[in-house]
Amino acid sequence: MPMTQTATALIANNLPVPALTGLSSLGSLDAYINAVHRIPVLSVDDEQALARRYRDENDLDAARELVHSHLRFVVHVARGYNGYGLPMGDLVQEGNIGLMKAVKRFDPDQGVRLVSFAVHWIRAEMHEFILKNWRIVKVATTKAQRKLFFNLRRSKTRLGWMNAEEVSAVARDLNVSEREVMEMESRLSGRDIGFDMPDDADDDHAPPSPAAYLRAAEEDPSQAYEREDEEESQLQVLRAGLANLDERSRDIVKRRWLDGDSKVTLQELADEYGVSAERIRQIEANALKKMRGLFTA
Repeated sequence: MPMTQTATALIANNLPVPALTGLSSLGSLDAYINAVHRIPVLSVDDEQALARRYRDENDLDAARELVHSHLRFVVHVARGYNGYGLPMGDLVQEGNIGLMKAVKRFDPDQGVRLVSFAVHWIRAEMHEFILKNWRIVKVATTKAQRKLFFNLRRSKTRLGWMNAEEVSAVARDLNVSEREVMEMESRLSGRDIGFDMPDDADDDHAPPSPAAYLRAAEEDPSQAYEREDEEESQLQVLRAGLANLDERSRDIVKRRWLDGDSKVTLQELADEYGVSAERIRQIEANALKKMRGLFTA
């Protein structure tokens, strides 16, 4: 089981890199598991003494012994995630990173065993690895979705196909909406499929790839970009044209042409400004002529 990624992560976090090369050179996960189960379990007093040596004296040998004595627990936790279809060795390796982070943060004066403190860190690293690698498309991004992802898999194992009542029960248990439960169930039930046809696919027998029938009905990206760029350019010209008008002309143009459904009449503006409707029409015409010149420039 290669340990390169583990060592890199530990060095980046100033953590003690355990001497696991001998174990990884055994060549198989079973050999590694047998080896870590032969490492003695620490007594409470020994664990406390080692933790204090590492905390107070920065004794890396003490930290290494704390890590080694708990590697069997990482294997135990990793076995609980076998159903995700990911390599057991990778899960163990990620869990080892969590264990080492826990050792770095462990305070022996809190009155708890290291194993109880470390389980959170071990599971957190495994969860992150599973969410990144379980599917091509990420299935959970928010904290609520992460909780739902892991708990719903266990719930579905117990409930089977979920009816409306069971969806409601899971939603209540996990404190999420029924819509989120149904959406996550849909994600868990789906499977990844390549968008393009594989290079070695048999054209006569292989099912069509999504690229063959998932066509966008809208304009292609280049056309959309050109249209949006043209609209933005015209909007900038319009703003510049309005800025060049005097305040009264600008107000008349805005209220006559740019206020949507609330367009006012010439007479309403004439009454407001104390002039004739014809004068308002002339001001409007002159203002639009000035602005039109900018658009045709």
